[in-house]
Amino acid sequence: MVTLFLKDILLDGKPSDITISDGLISRIRPAGAELPPEGAEITPCSGKVAMPAFVNMHTHAAMTLLRGMQEDVLFHRWIENIWDMESRLDADVIYQGTRVAALEMIRTGTATFNDQYWYAMDAHRAAAEMGVRPAISFVFLDLGKEEEAARQRDICERMYEESRSWTDGALFTVSCHAVYTVSEPVFLWAKDFCRKHGLRLHVHVSETRKEVADCQAAHGGLSPVEYLDRLGILDDKTIAAHCLWLSDKDVEILGSRRVNCVHNVNSNLKIASGLRFRYNELRDAGANVCIGTDGCASSNNLDMLEAMKTSAIVQKGWREDPTALPLGELLAAATVNGARALGLNSGRIAEGALADVLIIDPESSFFLSPAPFLSNFVYSAHSDCIDSVIAGGRFVMKSRQIDHEKEILRAARGVFGKILGRS
Repeated sequence: MVTLFLKDILLDGKPSDITISDGLISRIRPAGAELPPEGAEITPCSGKVAMPAFVNMHTHAAMTLLRGMQEDVLFHRWIENIWDMESRLDADVIYQGTRVAALEMIRTGTATFNDQYWYAMDAHRAAAEMGVRPAISFVFLDLGKEEEAARQRDICERMYEESRSWTDGALFTVSCHAVYTVSEPVFLWAKDFCRKHGLRLHVHVSETRKEVADCQAAHGGLSPVEYLDRLGILDDKTIAAHCLWLSDKDVEILGSRRVNCVHNVNSNLKIASGLRFRYNELRDAGANVCIGTDGCASSNNLDMLEAMKTSAIVQKGWREDPTALPLGELLAAATVNGARALGLNSGRIAEGALADVLIIDPESSFFLSPAPFLSNFVYSAHSDCIDSVIAGGRFVMKSRQIDHEKEILRAARGVFGKILGRS
């Protein structure tokens, strides 16, 4: 792996030289204090700014190919229509859609994404080719059918064994779709499997008001959070997507179990699941709050910078409190909190951390004012200010150029016939 030397880049407002070797940030020094390592690839960065790359903590990556196909539809009709289209997906569609997702995430500053979708091995292959780091899960969705549950358990075990040969930094995880699609025995088996192998469990939790009401009707008044806690599912290795409809008791449980709660604001707003994500309460209770985009069938893009801005202004709006979700906490939710949820030493620019770095070009009107850089970055700029992206110690985008972009888009256009059910 080539050693990289980012020369004279602004880090926390100070001109610095950053050396990257073997996938890690190996040295940070004041600009000009030391010569570059012999043989290093030197990138002049005068005037540019170093930021940690984003960690997108909830995606269905290949949904890039379902973007815009279900608009202005109620959630439960939306999900039924999406499931119908998904029934026609195959390994090649997932591979092509995940390449498009990785392309888009690179361009918008994401180096790591936590995926929950089908054909996990093909999704992994696509992400690996693009150079980003995926957390790829086998997804359980058995609908209470014992034969299907047994089939899925067998596939999960085989996929896990195959994943042990991965050498690209990708993570294998397990997903249980939701309490309304996964049976109790499968939840128990999946959590036991995760504990046995040190894996994360990824699940949709309390995304809609109806999900909560249906769970209470089916499980003696228990909310999804209470039900999962009764099963022993919730702990600091659990990634709970959405967590939107929460009681005070739910918040207390999620905090005491140190659950990783993922806010997906654009998706929640767009399909009208709700908007009152209880960030302050979850944070204060002890939960690790992260940010995700959800899939493009609902959020329409994978732009974490957009998700950050929307998360903050919606918190401020519904709370009628302009101090809600301050910039430092917002950045952490999009970076280091996600890395912590996945057990990665990433999401920060520090010696010894994984080298996932954004190089931001502030030469635009959005950064003209003398306001703090982070304020202009989040609330004023767009992701096209991201000049270059380093993921795992390698440039995956440099000077806004990504290898094979046109080829990737051309290949993806060729699979829409399958999705639409046309020959």
